[in-house]
Amino acid sequence: MAGTGQYSCETASQTLEWIDAIIRFLKPYAFLMNAHVVNFFTDRLWEAVDKEWMDCLREEPVENLIRIPCGEVQDHWPASLKNFLHDLRSLVFPREQVDLQKIFPGLTVDSLGSVLAQGMNVKKKHEVEILSAITSFIAKRVGAQTVVDVGAGQGYLAQVLSFQYQHSVVAIDACSHHGSVTNARAERIKKHYAAQIRRSGSANTSLIVPKTVTCRVLSTDMLKALSDMFIHEDGQTNLIGEDSEELCVKIDSSYGGGKEDCLVLAGLHACGDLSVTMLKTFVECAEVKAVVSIGCCYNLLSEEGVDNADLQCGFPMSNGVKHEGFSLGKCARDLACQSAERWRSLEKDDASHNFELHSFRAAFQMVLSKYYPEVLRMSPSIGRQGKALRRQQRRRILESSVNSSVQLRRDCEGNKSGLVSAKLAGQGGARCVDTLFRDKCLHFEKFNLSGLHRLGLKPLQDINFYTIWKETEPFTELIGPYWSLRAALGAVLETLILLDRLLFLQEKGSSLEAFMLPAFDPSLSPRNLAIVAVKI
Repeated sequence: MAGTGQYSCETASQTLEWIDAIIRFLKPYAFLMNAHVVNFFTDRLWEAVDKEWMDCLREEPVENLIRIPCGEVQDHWPASLKNFLHDLRSLVFPREQVDLQKIFPGLTVDSLGSVLAQGMNVKKKHEVEILSAITSFIAKRVGAQTVVDVGAGQGYLAQVLSFQYQHSVVAIDACSHHGSVTNARAERIKKHYAAQIRRSGSANTSLIVPKTVTCRVLSTDMLKALSDMFIHEDGQTNLIGEDSEELCVKIDSSYGGGKEDCLVLAGLHACGDLSVTMLKTFVECAEVKAVVSIGCCYNLLSEEGVDNADLQCGFPMSNGVKHEGFSLGKCARDLACQSAERWRSLEKDDASHNFELHSFRAAFQMVLSKYYPEVLRMSPSIGRQGKALRRQQRRRILESSVNSSVQLRRDCEGNKSGLVSAKLAGQGGARCVDTLFRDKCLHFEKFNLSGLHRLGLKPLQDINFYTIWKETEPFTELIGPYWSLRAALGAVLETLILLDRLLFLQEKGSSLEAFMLPAFDPSLSPRNLAIVAVKI
């Protein structure tokens, strides 16, 4: 794949040029890239953004805001804002699905039958159909006897490669439950195909069933050993230690036994460093002749100089990026997971609700800062709990929407005491506070009480939720614009992470061929960029 109209990644020098352009673009926006949106109110984050941009975007309808990550602009926006989004999108690797026949001449993508597709949603079926076809095509091209499915999950890809494409497959996953599910599902599929064989009279036809391995792949040495060790083993092998989940397998020099099998590594959304380990194993292991990697979960990447990571760090991989001295940080890696396609597909009401929940979470941070400062100093997990809380709160609000107005009237009439209702009564009740504000106050109180419960904290008697919401409410309309601008950086950050991986491979010289392409339809599978490498 050549890349965008302005940039290319066909050679190492071109890829590095693209990377340099991304880094130059990102540096002035480090404040946006590295921000914790939960601190939106406590740190007044909107003040760091160009005031002209925020004054314009705070008046925009939600429908326009959720298109910002895709680079869509409006004619009346400031020229500097339009230039920002134009420059940003010019640096993003194209996402429109390629014509796979042009990249892999002779490739045929077969539709999965009902038996193999059982349990898959539309997205998974689309991904497995395409990636299995590409992997099989490459395995045949390099003459590989075995495909190793890394991060196999429930074994969908492995089973299609085995039953439909007749490859020997080793499916590796860290979850023993996934291994059991894979084996049980494979047995059901095997029975179906065996019945077909009996009916057709093809008695000599054999069925290939994936071999499953349960292990946390922590290093390239481990993956190399596993690939070598289990090629000729049968059934399911569990290498998770009973006493330690971290110590999965002891790599011993006796593993391998001199086998000379040719392997292909494949990973469908292998999380975090696992995709990185696949690429390093491809480079370092002579038996691995090709790799097909589609990564995800960039938030789980380890980073050199940031996470005290060792030489196995997930970013940066290439010497070119290492020499740049550019670091991402946790917030930027989280941001790289944002999908412009998913933003664009949001319904107006869903987007408005998401922005409201971000406002609640940021205002909740104000509560923690004022009444529970020790929690902010001692608990690094608040953000993750807040995400789960937002999902729960959304369901709760939807379920209680019919009754909320009745409850609000009762509270404001003094028929029921409560933290918010008491504050409202003190302010003149319904005569002084409009219905929408009262509704948001009640939801905000519920959000806080649920959040405190999640953190194991008891509500203090002197908490004044009303005052905090009154203080933050005038700025809640800035959450949507701010989040939309941040999310727009996600695709650039993902491009940087993936180009770094591609450059790592290209730096190895003419001994291999490496390229990146959008393999899936982004409307079905937004995380659609595949890195393919083959040893020449």
